[in-house]
Amino acid sequence: MTDIATTTKTSLNKFEKFKAEKDGLAIKQEIQEIAALGWEAMDETDRDHRLKWVGVFFRPVTPGKFMMRMRIPNGILTSDQMRVLAEVVQRYGDDGNADITTRQNIQLRGIRIEDLPDIFNKFHAVGLTSIQSGMDNIRNITGDPIAGLDADELYDTRELVQQIQDMFTNKGEGNSEFSNLPRKFNIAITGGRDNSVHAEINDLAFVPAFKEGTGELGAPSGDKGQWGLGTGQDFSSNTQSPIFGFNILVGGFFSAKRCEAAIPLNAWVTPEEVLAVCRAILEVYRDNGLRANRLKSRLMWLIDEWGIDKFRSEVEQRLGKSLLPAAPKDEIDWEKRDHIGIYQQKQPGLNYVGLHIPVGRMYAEDMFELARLADVYGSGELRLTVEQNVIISNIPDSRLNTFLTDPLIERFSIDPGVLTRSLVSCTGAQFCNFALIETKNRATEMIKDLESGLTFTRPVRIHWTGCPNSCGQPQVADIGLMGTKARKNGKAVEGVDIYMGGKVGKDAHLGECIQKGIPCEDLQPVLRDLLIEHFGAKPRHEALVTSQG
Repeated sequence: MTDIATTTKTSLNKFEKFKAEKDGLAIKQEIQEIAALGWEAMDETDRDHRLKWVGVFFRPVTPGKFMMRMRIPNGILTSDQMRVLAEVVQRYGDDGNADITTRQNIQLRGIRIEDLPDIFNKFHAVGLTSIQSGMDNIRNITGDPIAGLDADELYDTRELVQQIQDMFTNKGEGNSEFSNLPRKFNIAITGGRDNSVHAEINDLAFVPAFKEGTGELGAPSGDKGQWGLGTGQDFSSNTQSPIFGFNILVGGFFSAKRCEAAIPLNAWVTPEEVLAVCRAILEVYRDNGLRANRLKSRLMWLIDEWGIDKFRSEVEQRLGKSLLPAAPKDEIDWEKRDHIGIYQQKQPGLNYVGLHIPVGRMYAEDMFELARLADVYGSGELRLTVEQNVIISNIPDSRLNTFLTDPLIERFSIDPGVLTRSLVSCTGAQFCNFALIETKNRATEMIKDLESGLTFTRPVRIHWTGCPNSCGQPQVADIGLMGTKARKNGKAVEGVDIYMGGKVGKDAHLGECIQKGIPCEDLQPVLRDLLIEHFGAKPRHEALVTSQG
């Protein structure tokens, strides 16, 4: 491992300097002292940066009220875990709420520093962790939200995602091997056919692919029931038959300076090799990633400097063996599903129901009620999606009708409006000091007004993000709105840059900016025209005349 403390100080930016002075994970041992000291008396670097290694974020826009980012691998949590998160949020009254993120994760708001020891004890009791969820660490690992439920899935990603998290976090205790990456790092694993994880926007992604070979190559050592679901393949014999594995994509990322879709590594691995390959890629990035300029520290910048062939060769050296070439094609051949509504599971007599959570925002009462739904009607399991929604799984046929009459379904609909259904938003200026505009409240109101005046023949995915960091992922949307400062009547006002053409699912690609600096107060008619001109929307009075004529 590269010791950055030995690098000349002139080559270190301020972040690398404070990481060289003290490992971020050291803050974990200081929580009791920090809680007693109070946030105003803290060392500024500890407060603003090192606390992120335990998932605690200082927000200048809400001084004294911190954000906490959890780790929810594959977006799956239990009702007991949801109740603990609700209890934490409830403590802070009007200041407390939780947001589902675009990485199947949960962020808590309103947290006070003096409560951290008690909060961490609550987390530990139910198997939750927020370790290494910020700064130069691996972010929440995304996987198929209906893994293990989907009759058409090719591989159940849940165990692999958990194994990777356990590896780089030392089972939630913290792992200094991977606590000092050059920048953040995103990992996604999909075993379904519709790219539910948006593989192309991750630093490292594994997508399903079959390779010709003997049954011995990559044959599973465990239950073969998770292999070849929906394919009719028998992987227990030594006859020639396609073998399941993953093609690897690397280098996808969004930043204020640059946005790039991931590119093929030209490598195919069996599920048993995924963990080792993850470790090898992380080690290569950790030890060789660019650290002088943080705007050029993401993985793709290293790949640019080396070339993909050298990068692959370095990974192979860490592995101690060559990687097989990629399969000729992957199995991402479906359009993207949003999982809102009622669906049969592969388990006979069971269903999962996707609930729409408006812009992912939840309050304590909502979280308690979602946990109750999961217990009363399902198996006590909840799942989060990258569209910021919640799935309740394992609902028996006999309980489904009663479930649909529950009052919570009025708030969290299974059949929202066409625009509402696909609306995604980052936190916005209400809580985030990076955001240049307010997003969630504005997005909700604007979509409601557009739906009241237009009719639609198809869903339209509209994503809002408050700044160029792109947490709301406008580049993958049909219409993406990125916060900026605009000019109107000679004054600076909140505005957006408009992106169009992003595509998810099969043949995924990023959209491009088509218009800059639209004041938010002038945005609604612009969106209305785009929806009519490009997405087949019609004014309601015209639609009514057409239907009657």
